[in-house]
Amino acid sequence: MALTTISVAEICATAKQASRTLATLSSSVKDAALEAIAAALTARGEEVLETNARDVEDGRTTGLSSALVDRLTLDEARLAEVASGVRKIASLPDPVGEVIDGSRLPNGLEVRKVRVPLGVVAVVYEARPNVTIDAAALCLKSGNAVVLRGSSAAARSNAVLAGIAADAATAAGLPDGAISLVAGGGHDELRELATQAGVVDLIVPRGGEGLKAALKRVATVPVIYAASGNCHVYVDATADLDAARAIVLNAKLQRPSACNAAETLLVHADVAEAFLPGALRALSEAGVVLHGDERARAAAAGAPIDAAAAADWDTEYLAFELAVGVVDSAEEAITHINAHGSGHSEAILTRDTEAARAFELGVDAACVYVNASTRFTDGGEFGFGAEIGISTQKMHARGPMGLAELTSTKWVVTGDGHTRG
Repeated sequence: MALTTISVAEICATAKQASRTLATLSSSVKDAALEAIAAALTARGEEVLETNARDVEDGRTTGLSSALVDRLTLDEARLAEVASGVRKIASLPDPVGEVIDGSRLPNGLEVRKVRVPLGVVAVVYEARPNVTIDAAALCLKSGNAVVLRGSSAAARSNAVLAGIAADAATAAGLPDGAISLVAGGGHDELRELATQAGVVDLIVPRGGEGLKAALKRVATVPVIYAASGNCHVYVDATADLDAARAIVLNAKLQRPSACNAAETLLVHADVAEAFLPGALRALSEAGVVLHGDERARAAAAGAPIDAAAAADWDTEYLAFELAVGVVDSAEEAITHINAHGSGHSEAILTRDTEAARAFELGVDAACVYVNASTRFTDGGEFGFGAEIGISTQKMHARGPMGLAELTSTKWVVTGDGHTRG
């Protein structure tokens, strides 16, 4: 496995060479490599957890936020989920070579549009060691080489995980350089990686707005932004209020540090007095700090909730905090979400099919939910095994990015001595 004892440019050049071999490998070879990675993670689990514990301890000492500490932390259950995700990816159909369109032209030419790997995919991420394995597995299965650049907060964890994966993959027949790690966490390495035009084919950043802004300033390589999640849950006038309460609590509490956790609760004025007191009390008792507009506070019936500032509607808390507002219609909820949301995941809780349809069509987001928690926006939950990121863009890929989103297409045209007159 390559580290930054050599330059980023050399790492990327080696990855480019590896990508040409990976593009030609059979599904069975790639799947065997993934199975080897999963087995190695299990066999060396104690080493991984001990290494990760040192990163977590350092993170707490240096004042890393609780949300980032949670993302940084691996335990036996989470490591088992990572290994299971690798095996799930191995079991999925290989996208490479899939014919997605085709026809025979009147002149007899056979025209096929097939999936092909992108080439070299760089993934830049913050304090999320699971991404090391998720990204590697998805890239290998889709025939791509991967260059990983994690944050300094997870340096030890990323190094041991990338080393395990690279060693297992190489032993199973994959080329050297198929998995590489840029170990340096500084801006110089990020800038060099982001300017490897013609060598790196795509960069996927997974992190906050600071990382996104840093890449926008320097990148000459195509970027798909797996951006922040300012996600909303809207309780409509016709919602089943018991189900709505359970969904709201799940969307906020199940893992508040995740990008698909709810950050704003909107409630229709017709049910605000019936719904908000119990829901807000339950959220508060769970430790959530609440910020509400005037009508939400008036309907709280004593539940602790302070006045929301303008910034609260645009904040991705990634913590036990929630903004709460009251609206007069589904249309007003849609307008609010489109003004303040980040295009990630939005939910309506309703029994009104017209309101649900208006929400589906009107909300501009990668994932829209009807009567379900936003917490399901996840590659594993969608059946992808994992995701390399959740894109909030509209070109090429949107939402959880799995195997298909890591491919491009090629037209293959077969003739029989055809010439054009």
